[in-house]
Amino acid sequence: GVYVAATGGKGHHTVFLCGGAGYGGGGVGGERIAAAVEATNRRLAAAGYGAVGRALCRDHRDLLSVVAPGTADCVVFNFGWLPGADHSVHSAAATTLPALEAALAALKPGGVLAAVLYSGKVIGEGEKQAALRFFESLPLARYTVLVCRFANWADTAPLPCFVLKRAGC
Repeated sequence: GVYVAATGGKGHHTVFLCGGAGYGGGGVGGERIAAAVEATNRRLAAAGYGAVGRALCRDHRDLLSVVAPGTADCVVFNFGWLPGADHSVHSAAATTLPALEAALAALKPGGVLAAVLYSGKVIGEGEKQAALRFFESLPLARYTVLVCRFANWADTAPLPCFVLKRAGC
């Protein structure tokens, strides 16, 4: 299969996805911070996935420049900022919404989009609320959307969201 870590970070998700890609499949990680791309490619090589996976220095909204429409089995986003990096560099609704649209176009029928949304002092609520409105607007005839809220955690807890692109779409 084709698996995409659209916000590649330091490569942990990309390595995980390459493990599920199987023979003839592949994993792609996108990240706009060059040092993170280099770290991901080193991590992929060390894990033995250098031939099936790669990280590219790309903004997550440019997903369709790397993955053809209707070909991805899974697209994963972990929005926010790169762990251990400058917190002033983080995702925002202006790039997140086009990235989510691109991910849905990249998915094949039966494919899954997984996204973790964050909010708090640094990021605020804007990106999280915009993404939730986007997910809520998706037509049921084409997508099944699951938002997983932790009942006893703070409102700023990570919010995992999943979108299944229905067959025939």
